[in-house]
Amino acid sequence: MGSGEWCLQKRDSFKSETLVGNETVPEIGCLSIIVLGASGDLAKKKTFPALFHLYCQGFLPPNEVHIFGYARTKISDDELRNRIRGYLVSERSASPSKDVSKFLQLIKYVSGSYDAAEGFQTLDMEISKHETSKNSLEGSSRRLFYLALPPSVYPSVCRMIRRYCMNKSNLGGWTRIVVEKPFGRDLGSAEELSSQIGELFDEPQIYRIDHYLGKELVQNLLVLRFANRFFLPLWNRDNIDNVQIVFREDFGTEGRGGYFDEYGIIRDIIQNHLLQVLCLVAMEKPVSLKPEHIRDEKVKVLQSVLPIKDEEVVLGQYEGYRDDPTVPDHSNTPTFATVILRIHNERWEGVPFILKAGKALNSRKAEIRVQFKDVPGDIFKCKKQGRNEFVIRLQPSEAMYMKLMVKQPGLEMSTVQSELDLSYRQRYQGVTIPEAYERLILDTIRGDQQHFVRRDELKAAWEIFTPLLHRIDNGEMNPIPYQAGSRGPAEADELLEKAGYVQTHGYIWIPPTL
Repeated sequence: MGSGEWCLQKRDSFKSETLVGNETVPEIGCLSIIVLGASGDLAKKKTFPALFHLYCQGFLPPNEVHIFGYARTKISDDELRNRIRGYLVSERSASPSKDVSKFLQLIKYVSGSYDAAEGFQTLDMEISKHETSKNSLEGSSRRLFYLALPPSVYPSVCRMIRRYCMNKSNLGGWTRIVVEKPFGRDLGSAEELSSQIGELFDEPQIYRIDHYLGKELVQNLLVLRFANRFFLPLWNRDNIDNVQIVFREDFGTEGRGGYFDEYGIIRDIIQNHLLQVLCLVAMEKPVSLKPEHIRDEKVKVLQSVLPIKDEEVVLGQYEGYRDDPTVPDHSNTPTFATVILRIHNERWEGVPFILKAGKALNSRKAEIRVQFKDVPGDIFKCKKQGRNEFVIRLQPSEAMYMKLMVKQPGLEMSTVQSELDLSYRQRYQGVTIPEAYERLILDTIRGDQQHFVRRDELKAAWEIFTPLLHRIDNGEMNPIPYQAGSRGPAEADELLEKAGYVQTHGYIWIPPTL
């Protein structure tokens, strides 16, 4: 395939079709991507680099796409370009510096307030100029608004977009908005935010982004579970003893203490990222791969979760957290939490789902650990060596491996724990795994909501955690101090043991080298 054919293939996959009346109309209009909060950290570190990677792969053809930055900061086009230039690095570009320069020329900056008409009227005028220059038919152009902003300004920004920046969509065009977490602080605030945005936009226009749903091995979960026969009979309470979903960081809040203290580890990580992973691990097989069918099954899982018991929660706060001048001296905010969820349905009754997240720990990783029950009638007397486990390493060093017992090589009939290992870096050499944000932005352009959080899903997630969060906020539950660089509070390991988790001693998984 020649380079021209490759580009054409990429561009064709970038377009989609929309049903208008009784006929299918190709989306032939140009695309405007508007990054609100363009001068902020999220935009320069995540959003613009993701757009650049899509551009390098041919998914954002320069003759169709223009990118607009919008923020309160009064800077020029070139000043914005210079701010983000250092973050645009791509292994997928044949001539990186040339591609960076071409990509930056697609970006125009508009300065304005988030709650006043004037800035958004100017923004609409600039977008319309681009659409006219590309000869887009009225009603066929596409506008994607990415809100790289704090949730407190979502309602006012959405009102301004609705009032001043909507395009006609009668010929396959559309307006879509992407909103970042946190979606509220509890059930009440999340519902209020959903209502405010829901009054302005229909659910198919709203993309609530959770970047964990864009990770390669999270996206692999449905394939693993439903495309492999040998998992189907094993994936239930008859064979699985417990499931852990773990997020660990080896650094603290590092300058973000004031922001983090408003939310804490449960709101920041567990209620969204880890709970979304739980849904994919625990859900039933959907009717099809259509986004609504998948999200229906996720909601059923969330609605089956029993209320959290206080005795199945351990909270921690690392020593030194309050030394941050932006953190209150008497902060009760947990930087570590282990929470056990129990799903009341036929498949999972009695199986604890252990969600664990923490900062300033002794390692950095995110993984799913499915531990199977002991072998009945253990004739090899190998129970002390550990149980079978299926581990999916989400980051770093993406991998999946099965821990199992094998015969120790040699003349004796002795057993040892080993693994069947699929390490991505070794198996897929030369393949660059896409960043979560670029995958999810591409899904938004294509109109695929499979990897985004639906409103009823968001509500069900908050219903699980809001009572616990209110008890923490009211000082009824206090975090246990733990030393930075440790495993976290010892009480968390004790809780795991009570839940039935059996730790393997003497075995360490080592990622294979090339």
